[in-house]
Parts: sequence; C-alpha cells; structure tokens
Amino acid sequence: MDKLFEILKYLFLGLFQGFTEPIPISSSGHLVLAQHFLGIEIEGMSFELFVNTASLIAVLLVYRQDLSRLAFNGIRYISTREEKSKADFRFIIYLIIATIPAGIIGVLFDDVIAGIFKEGTQLIGITLIVTGIALWFIRNLRGRKNDAQLTLKDAIIIGLAQAVALIPGISRSGATIVAAMGLGMKQETALRFSFLLFIPISFGGMILSFSDIISDPNFSSLFIPYAVAFIGSLVASYYSLKWFMGIMARGNLKYFAFYCFIAGALAIIFG
Repeated sequence: MDKLFEILKYLFLGLFQGFTEPIPISSSGHLVLAQHFLGIEIEGMSFELFVNTASLIAVLLVYRQDLSRLAFNGIRYISTREEKSKADFRFIIYLIIATIPAGIIGVLFDDVIAGIFKEGTQLIGITLIVTGIALWFIRNLRGRKNDAQLTLKDAIIIGLAQAVALIPGISRSGATIVAAMGLGMKQETALRFSFLLFIPISFGGMILSFSDIISDPNFSSLFIPYAVAFIGSLVASYYSLKWFMGIMARGNLKYFAFYCFIAGALAIIFG
C-alpha cells in the first residue's frame, strides 16, 4: 500500500510539473510549493531534471514540423545561399544567441540557483507576483513582427529574460514571452521563439546533469516512481502546451497574471 501511495505521489508531481511547465506560472516554483504544502521532500535536483526532460520531449513533438522546416532550410541556406531560406537560417542563429545568457549563468551559478530552491516559499511567492506583474503589462499587446523580422537585439533581450527565469518563481515561458511581445512580436512568433528556445537550454541542462541523475542515491530505488512521473509529465506537458497555444491566440494572458497574484500571495501568507 505504501508503494502504491508513493507511485501516486510521484505521478501527481509529474502531472503537476508537466501541466505548469508550458504555461507562464513557473513550473519550478510550483513544484517547490507542491512539495512544501503536501509534505513531500525530494532531495537533490535529479527529479526536476528528469521531468523537465519529459517536457522537452513534449515540446519536440508539438513543434516537430517547425523544427523540420528550420533544419531543412538552414542546411539549404548554408549549401546554396538560397534567399527564401535565409529567414529560417537567421531564426536558428538567433535561437543560438538567445541561449547563451542562461547557459552561461546556469553553468557558473548552478549551486547558487539550487540553493535558492531551499530558501522557502516566501521567495517563490514574491517572484510569482513579479511574474504576474510582467504578464499584466503585456496582456493587451498585439505585435506585428513575424519570424523573418527578428533582430539580433531581440535575440539578446529574450535570452537575458530567459536567464532571469533561472530564479524559481520566475516563469521561463512567461519571461521570454513577455520580452518577445514587449519587443513587438506577434503572439504566434513570441510563443514559437520561446518554446524553440526551451529546447537547447533544456537539452544542455539534461546533458550537463546526466551524471548527477545517474549518481543520485534515490534514482535506483525510485526508478518506477520516477518513470511514472516522467510519463505523467510528458502527457501533461503536451496537452498543456496545446491548450496554451489556443489561449495565446485569443490573448487571455491576464488570467495567468491573476493566478500568479493569488498563488504568490498565498505562498507568502501560508508558506
């Protein structure tokens, strides 16, 4: 019975992380809050990295056509310099550039970031409110920039926004979408750039932390619960992202701002 309860506990955490990963409310912050208020303690970072990998696979599935097009046109531009493939080639370059700030900060300050997770729920409550304020400011923006109109400046600013989102409670998707829409991008372009940007930073984190996952003393004993959480996160991330794409198309970001205000306040009061 205890084993079944443990599996259900990890399934819930996987579903919870997967659902919150694509939407702009900070999955890392919510995972900390869920563990705190449910009295669940998971040592180390391997669990979060494990379920984040599931979310990465979900993003790859949702954006598989965009990825195929970018890869094909990127290679074609390099080999033929065909003008109509240039926009996709530049898009790839800007994704690489935007990945650099979070990549550098993540490597240099990994221990500091891990320590922030242990600072308590009040800090996450504050950063959730900050996320809500940012979402509120851009809730009515309707940009005009499409994929072909992105600039180097746009890539750098969005990359810096993603680096700020390494702080628990600051949503990665929220920070990058806020930056992108603040720079005048269309909702569709902002969303695509944000989640394609998630791929290299998530993949890099997975590679760098692979040894930590394998050496985690909890990994072998909790392989089945971790596997169940992985599947839950994969399914939840896929459908949550599909749902969020529809919300972005309708411009209903204000509801996420309201949610962050409420969740942040509750975390501060009851944490």
